[in-house]
Amino acid sequence: MSTLKLPAVPQDDGFSGYLRQVWKFPMLTADEEYMLARRYVEHQDTEAAHKMVTSHLRLVAKIAFGYRGYGLPLPDLVAEGNTGLMRAVQKFDPEKGFRLSTYAMWWIRAAVTEYILHSWSMVKLGTMAAQKKLFFSLRKAKKQLNIYDNGELTPEQAGEVAQRLGVTDKEALDMNRRLAARDFSLNTPMPKDEGMEYLDTLASEAPSPEALVADSEERTLHNGMLKNALGELPDREREIIMARFLSDDPITLEKLGERFGVSRERVRQLEARAFKKLQESVLTQHQAA
Repeated sequence: MSTLKLPAVPQDDGFSGYLRQVWKFPMLTADEEYMLARRYVEHQDTEAAHKMVTSHLRLVAKIAFGYRGYGLPLPDLVAEGNTGLMRAVQKFDPEKGFRLSTYAMWWIRAAVTEYILHSWSMVKLGTMAAQKKLFFSLRKAKKQLNIYDNGELTPEQAGEVAQRLGVTDKEALDMNRRLAARDFSLNTPMPKDEGMEYLDTLASEAPSPEALVADSEERTLHNGMLKNALGELPDREREIIMARFLSDDPITLEKLGERFGVSRERVRQLEARAFKKLQESVLTQHQAA
């Protein structure tokens, strides 16, 4: 995979050209994606991997754009997301019956969020899970409470935000100050580039299936939500999901069938049922958030 030659992600003036370029890569049908994935799994065919990666670069851009408010250059977020996409292609198993876009979102978001957290220096931000949750939830909470001023929160506003997020007023105030200090707008015109803006470039094409998936599901594939959803599964289904999706060394359907004393097809059915439950659970949690 390290031999793949992807379009460079330039800064400043050249970034709009990069976005136009990635939107030109053809999308893959389900059959095309399956055959390319088989070629990579069986033969380590880098040409096949390249086609899978390039066809999903627009998905990375869409996801990265959702993190534009954290004070980091959008090109940097895209570049980090691309590394997550490449990792997803490396680990993708077409026999599981799901599209690469759904699987890749997890890796793309993980790469982008880890980069953000690292760049913000978690030594200063705090390493507790509650602090990380507050970091990524504060903006959404303010929007839900109709707080659009990026400046200091009033005591009343801080109390409302804190209550919604389950933190203290002081924690809400401190995090808001950090975000405000680093905040800036990326919805600015591209310098001398046909009057285009970053937002215009990303939204200039009709939505693709991958873009729709990113828009509707990217916030649901969340570590906390996934953990809760896994906890709701029966033991056997949870073990299958862990072994098939969340292991660095995934176990085959045949091996799991031997472990549980059932057929390969039965394991596949249990896997599909469990995955559907996970999707429904994280969607419900997302809607309630």
